[in-house]
Amino acid sequence: MIEAIVFDFGDVFINLDKPATFDGLKKLGATEWNHDLDQLNQQFEMGKISEDDFLSGIQKHCNNATIPEIKKTWNAILADFPLYRLEFLQMLSQKYRLFLLSNTDAIHIARFQKKVGETFYNDFYHCFEHVYFSFEVGMRKPNIEIYEHVLNNHSLEANKTLFVDDKLENTEAAKSIGMHVWNLQVGKEDVVDLFEKNIL
Repeated sequence: MIEAIVFDFGDVFINLDKPATFDGLKKLGATEWNHDLDQLNQQFEMGKISEDDFLSGIQKHCNNATIPEIKKTWNAILADFPLYRLEFLQMLSQKYRLFLLSNTDAIHIARFQKKVGETFYNDFYHCFEHVYFSFEVGMRKPNIEIYEHVLNNHSLEANKTLFVDDKLENTEAAKSIGMHVWNLQVGKEDVVDLFEKNIL
C-alpha cells in the first residue's frame, strides 16, 4: 500500500526544452558540453558554488558573453507547466503524502517562480508536505543519501513510498533501497496517467 509519493520536477510537472540551453550556449561560443561545464552544473545544483561563480565559469566557455545573456540562455530550458498537472496534483494531495525532490539550481527556481506567478507557484508548493531542491540540501540524485534523507526526515517506509522520475538512473537508485518507482517516459507518458500504471 503506497502512502507517500516523491516526485521529480522537470519533465514531470514542468516541461523542459533541453536542447534550447545548449543551442543557446553554442550561439554564445561554447563548442561542446564538456567535463568542466558538467562539473559547474553539478556543483551549482548542490549549492557548492555561488551563482556568480557559476555564471562566470560558464562565461569562460562562451567568448565572454554577458552574464545576462548567459542567464537567459541557462533558463531557456524551462518551458510550460500545464494547469491540468497542477489540478491533478491538488487532487492527489488529498489522498497521499506528497514530496518534491529535484536536481535544480537557484537560477532555475527563481525563473520558474517569476514565469508562472506567485499564485501558481504557491498553489504548486502547497501540494507538498516538503519540497527538496538539490541546491538547498547539498545533495543530488542519484546519490542514495538524498533518498534516505527524505525518507528519514519524514519517517517514510521505502516499501510504502513511490518515486516518480524521468531519468532511469534516478529511479534505479530509489529502487535499490526498496522504493517503488515509475520511470516516466517523456513524450509517451504524462504524470496524470499515474492511476493507469497500477502502482498505487
